[in-house]
Amino acid sequence: MKILLFGKNGQVGWELQRSLTPLGNVISVDVHSTEYCGDFSNPGGIAKTIQEIRPDIIVNAAAYTAVDKAEDEPEFAQLINATSVEIIAREAEKLGAWFIHYSTDYVFSGTGDTAWVESDIPSPLNIYGQTKLAGEKAIQDHCKKYLIFRTSWVYACRGDNFAKTMLRLAKERMELSVINDQFGAPTGAELLADCTAHAIKTALYQPKVAGIYHLVASGTTTWYGYADLVFKEAKNAGLILKINKVNPIPSSSYVTPAKRPANSRLDTTKFQQTFDITLPAWNVGVKRMLNELFSF
Repeated sequence: MKILLFGKNGQVGWELQRSLTPLGNVISVDVHSTEYCGDFSNPGGIAKTIQEIRPDIIVNAAAYTAVDKAEDEPEFAQLINATSVEIIAREAEKLGAWFIHYSTDYVFSGTGDTAWVESDIPSPLNIYGQTKLAGEKAIQDHCKKYLIFRTSWVYACRGDNFAKTMLRLAKERMELSVINDQFGAPTGAELLADCTAHAIKTALYQPKVAGIYHLVASGTTTWYGYADLVFKEAKNAGLILKINKVNPIPSSSYVTPAKRPANSRLDTTKFQQTFDITLPAWNVGVKRMLNELFSF
């Protein structure tokens, strides 16, 4: 079985290279690949890659994720997150291949205080969310065998992440202010990759599971709560931090070009029941990631 993975060197893509390997022959590409085109700014090249490889499964971990920058270059964000995604969907349909794709809680308005379910009506706050929603619709319109996983607050030990930023600042400053009115679940790339491989195995034998699913770690916190855990774990590990005060602040105190959702909670009941899996609490993965960081 051939598996074509786009975005191999992103946080999720890196973990997918590991988790997908037991399922078959994984051909991984990204924007810098030379043998096959993995550049989503070149939709024709993406189509040619699929036509040449003729995969049984296509997993797309590539995306335009610069939320604030997207406000200034909406056409480019649309090209990466929707136009090229539609190309993949059309080519997957021609081959009868499964298309696995990642989306975001940013397709919702971020209002309220209950977890979003898959049937809730999307209403994006920003360009990034609009382009990701357009990508979802393109897949639904042009491909029958698909799994779309909406996720949020993704992190990995590899690359930059919120925890690394907090640790760096905590070594430099005595006081920090962190947003405490945005709610979600930090979700590890490792968890997403492992759940994806599990879901693919199910989908191969049960095509009826095709659809959209919410996939995040269990539980809820805020960025302030996330930071608090990071600092506590760091001190328990013996790290020397300068920080001695962390102030919880509202989102209104930290203005960004793109509006952020206050409510990024996602209900994962559908995913857990469909694929017979239990998703761990968000702090389990974060602690594991921190332990890995501290060991370097």
